[in-house]
Amino acid sequence: MNDLPQTVAELVDVIASMPGAVAVVLGGSRALASNDAGSDWDLGLYYRGAIDLTALAARGTVFPPGSWGRLMNGGAWLRCGGEKVDVILRDLDVVEHWTRRAEKGEFERDALLGYLAGVPSYLLSAELASCRPLRGDIPAAPFPPKLTAAAPAVWRFCRSFSLDYARMHARRGNLAGTTGQAAAAVMEEAHAILCERSQWVCNEKRLIETAGLTRLHAVFAQIPSESANLIQWVDSVADQLGVPKGEVSPWK
Repeated sequence: MNDLPQTVAELVDVIASMPGAVAVVLGGSRALASNDAGSDWDLGLYYRGAIDLTALAARGTVFPPGSWGRLMNGGAWLRCGGEKVDVILRDLDVVEHWTRRAEKGEFERDALLGYLAGVPSYLLSAELASCRPLRGDIPAAPFPPKLTAAAPAVWRFCRSFSLDYARMHARRGNLAGTTGQAAAAVMEEAHAILCERSQWVCNEKRLIETAGLTRLHAVFAQIPSESANLIQWVDSVADQLGVPKGEVSPWK
């Protein structure tokens, strides 16, 4: 941990010693060496069973397990000296459950603030694969071949559904609804592409760029306001995403 700021390293020591803690990892952009000057420090605290958060609560506001949903769980937003640190809680029993499901080619999506396409349950496996252990041990998580085979079709079903709803909003002249559904479709296609590549992704921040869909930025810079043109615009988004023309919608 020699490259961690002293205040962050001290926090690692504190949370690693909390009753119930199994491992502490460095996650996010700093673990991937893609951080910039404004990047914060993301620390993952893996625990099993109950976790005593008393020592963490003494340093700031803590959101206990379950506060952020079944996948994201909970955590804390802290400042350690001049450093911004996010501590993220991860229940190892939950992580192992969804990792086993991913190995079978199965996953679910949860709604979460800040995410357009939702959070896939295999996010927990992706974190295992991308984080850097600081204390303790966590299991490795290679991308499962069965997930590579099954996930793209699921994401593309979602993509086409979102585009269909974008057209519905467009017919009503609902610019916000059209744009929102079309943007979700872009994220869903990006997920499909990365699953085809057997490439883990932990969030949507660089999802479009990683999937090679940056050409869609120009399309979203030219959103018309008239209903007829708006429908055509959705069709152009679909074309850029490679949606087959005349696609049969299985939900109808």
